[in-house]
Parts: sequence; structure tokens; C-alpha cells
Amino acid sequence: MKNVEIASISFKNQFLRLIWSFSYILFFRFTLRNAFAWRRIILKIFGAKLDTGAKIYATSRIWAPWNLEMGEDSVMGDYVNCYNVSHIRIGRKSIISQYSYLCTATHDFDVEEHNLMVAPIEIQDDAWVSADCFIAPGTCIGFGSVVLARSTVLEDTDPWWVYGGYPAKAKRKRGWKRNHGEKVEK
Repeated sequence: MKNVEIASISFKNQFLRLIWSFSYILFFRFTLRNAFAWRRIILKIFGAKLDTGAKIYATSRIWAPWNLEMGEDSVMGDYVNCYNVSHIRIGRKSIISQYSYLCTATHDFDVEEHNLMVAPIEIQDDAWVSADCFIAPGTCIGFGSVVLARSTVLEDTDPWWVYGGYPAKAKRKRGWKRNHGEKVEK
């Protein structure tokens, strides 16, 4: 795990999360399925950096909106758990499919205190995290790469490659590049 920091959750952070939890229930969770603009407004009020067209479904669970950044036309699907104790950046035209878990925190099990350890996650442009995947703290999903359903990503992925399994391993190159319109040899 790279970029790891020992962290603690401040009283201010706990208080903001309490306010966010109530706001999530009252103004976010029980909204119409296609009320993406409304949910963007709510998240921006709490400090999220969201570009035009970012779509966050109402069943997604976001731990700390102020640690979330999403690019233009990116999607966070149904029941995604965004445990963003540290920063999560989701690039332009990237998709996080249903039931996936983006996890930026863990505990140091080698010390008695089990210190909280955090590290950011970056999901670069044109990437796709398929259904029910686990993305570990400190990882980067490379440009255009795909993580196959139910995979566990513990290390960075290379651009324009398909990954799968536990732990996720490179399977093959992805078959096309949206930005350049060119075919990629498999």
C-alpha cells in the first residue's frame, strides 16, 4: 500500500459526518432514481468536487463527500460503498458499477493500538470497475483499464488492460481506446 498515512478522526470530522448522515437520509438517499443534478448539489454543499454530468445513484453510500472528486460523465452505480476516509478521485467517463467497495482506510494489525491507516484511491479516465469489486487503499486504476466483476484490486493497474480475480491480475489488453479511436491488439 503506497501513500499510507497514520490518521485519526478529529471531532470536527465526526461532527461533519453526523450532519452528513442526517442529510444523506433526508435529502439524498430517498430521491428519484434520475435526480442526479439534485444529488450533485447536495454533495457539493458538503464539499465534493463534481464535474458536469457526474452521476451518483441514490443507493450509493459516501462516507465523506468532502473527500470525493468525480470527473465529467463519470458514474457511481447502485449500492457502491465509497469509504473515503482519504481522497477518492474518479476520472472523466469512468464507471464504478453496483456493489463495488472503494476503501481508503484500514488498520495496522501489527501494533496493539491498531492505528488507522489511510491512503487515497485514484480511478483514472475511461476506467471501469465492474460489479462487486474491492479497490484497496492506495491503489490507482489506470486510464482505460477494466476490473472484472468480483475482483479485488490490491495494486495499481496498467492503462488499457483488463484485470480480474483475487488478487486482480492482468488478463489481456483492452480492445479499443475511446480517446484515439484506435484498435488495440489483444
